[in-house]
Amino acid sequence: MKLDLPDRDFDGYIFDCDGTLVHSMPLHFKAWTASFEYNKAPWVWEEDEFYANAGVPDRVTVMELNERHGANICPDAVHAYKADWYAEHVEKLKPVPAVGELARQLHASGKNISIASGSDISLVEPSLAAAGLREFFDIIITPALVERGKPAPDMFLLAAERMGVRAEECLVFEDGQAGIEAANAAGMASVFVDSRSLKV
Repeated sequence: MKLDLPDRDFDGYIFDCDGTLVHSMPLHFKAWTASFEYNKAPWVWEEDEFYANAGVPDRVTVMELNERHGANICPDAVHAYKADWYAEHVEKLKPVPAVGELARQLHASGKNISIASGSDISLVEPSLAAAGLREFFDIIITPALVERGKPAPDMFLLAAERMGVRAEECLVFEDGQAGIEAANAAGMASVFVDSRSLKV
């Protein structure tokens, strides 16, 4: 995979985690499927819909599906089972090669880097650790720290603030449409990471 990087340096670099830094989206899809089955959800969530929803917090996803299907599945119950299932398999994860290597290089050169992920911190940290990337990131922003998750810009703006960098001087790496929209709303440049078909 080759990244289409802008032809200039930035003061700060913000990475999504799942599907961007870590090749974890296939595992997340399996975890969603297992949780929906366990919680007797009255729908079948197709893989295309899962990828289209990348970056949206779990509980928001369940609430949207409930509304669409006229159901009342508990978002917390779905999230809890999904998180437990994911945690049992997280050690298998690997980095997205081009992005993981870029993060290593930026860290080694002393650049400001951070993570803004739609997943809970309880999932982000083990994913990064399994992929050998945890040590590079001191700043990790998750939905619990902001009022609105992606596609709102809140997480990216908080990441920029904690790095001490202006929003317009940040470059965002994202694999999800919600994340790209959030970067645009924050006034940040972005790089789309097409990791869906990646085999690692």
